[in-house]
Amino acid sequence: MVSTAPATDPTRIPDVGDRLYRQIPRDTGQVLVVYGEGENSPDSTAVLYMREGPEWRPMATWPAHNGRSGWTRRHREGDERSPVGVFGLSDAGGVLDDPGTRLPYLQDANSFAPPNWDEAHQHDFDYVIAIDYNRRPGHPPDDGARPEGDAKGGGIWLHLDHGDGTSACVSVPKDAMQFLLRTLDPARRPVMVMGDRKELRA
Repeated sequence: MVSTAPATDPTRIPDVGDRLYRQIPRDTGQVLVVYGEGENSPDSTAVLYMREGPEWRPMATWPAHNGRSGWTRRHREGDERSPVGVFGLSDAGGVLDDPGTRLPYLQDANSFAPPNWDEAHQHDFDYVIAIDYNRRPGHPPDDGARPEGDAKGGGIWLHLDHGDGTSACVSVPKDAMQFLLRTLDPARRPVMVMGDRKELRA
């Protein structure tokens, strides 16, 4: 039996609708998409796509977590939901030495792993990549400036997974963080597209 289902368009990123796709800069060549399982779910899947000519190719896929209360288009400080949208990935850092990234990297154990943290979270920030939500791109991830005000929250990062939902960040396994840090190239203007699947498809 011959399938009549439409073929996937290789010039588009799968399951990312027009609303968000139009926000991806035209000169972007690397997109990390975080597909949330549901509006109120902390579970998601991260896929890195690379542009090759006019086509987008999936390079790697990992299990991930997002805010423990799910997703929102209007993130507020303390709501424990990750913001839906398209955000730059411009600055990195962590407790551990730079693994060979082309992103600006700040290594600072005291900043990224305060000694009073409980053991379950001591390694969350071994590596981090700042998600450019309510922050100043071009500054270290721990820069506290919030250009749109404190009420909109901030300090939202891509970091190491600890097995469940986050305060609003996105978390992936350590090997994923190492791969992303070594692969993301500022010259290709990497961005993150993130949200629950319904919002992504809108």
